[in-house]
Amino acid sequence: MKRSRFSRWWLLALALSTLMPGRSHGLAIPEMATLERVGAARMQVLFWNIYDAVLFAPQGTWSDEGPYALALTYLRDLNGQAIAERSIEEIRRQGRTDEQTLRRWQKLLTEIIPDVRERDEITGFADEQAHTRFYLDGRLIGTVEEPEFTRAFFGIWLDETTSEPSLRARLLGDQR
Repeated sequence: MKRSRFSRWWLLALALSTLMPGRSHGLAIPEMATLERVGAARMQVLFWNIYDAVLFAPQGTWSDEGPYALALTYLRDLNGQAIAERSIEEIRRQGRTDEQTLRRWQKLLTEIIPDVRERDEITGFADEQAHTRFYLDGRLIGTVEEPEFTRAFFGIWLDETTSEPSLRARLLGDQR
């Protein structure tokens, strides 16, 4: 009897957890309907969990030509401006040196990326024209129609020059 009751509570908790905000992984985003999971990874800094990342692409195979999507489910509260600043630092670290463009991109990201709370999910979707659409928990929050931005932004995670090569490998499905 106790075991059965425990099992029912566990199943109920599992079912409810799939309905919680921040875990949609693009279910509400029409462009993602045909995409399949490529890989997943957790971003940690020292002993702090920052976010869980999941990469989606057609047939589960990523190509930088698009379409593809990267969903980040935040595991802690973070300031949107700080996320934008860190994104530009990572883009700069990849060798981008046009400071005027980097400042403009930082302004765009600051306007788009909100402060996030634990379990919020921000999904970046890159289409075939290399335009980027950003979603917060499945709701469109901004668009950048610059192919160079799209390559640089997603390069934070997916470019060979990323500062997190093991995270990149897991996102791309490399289990080595």
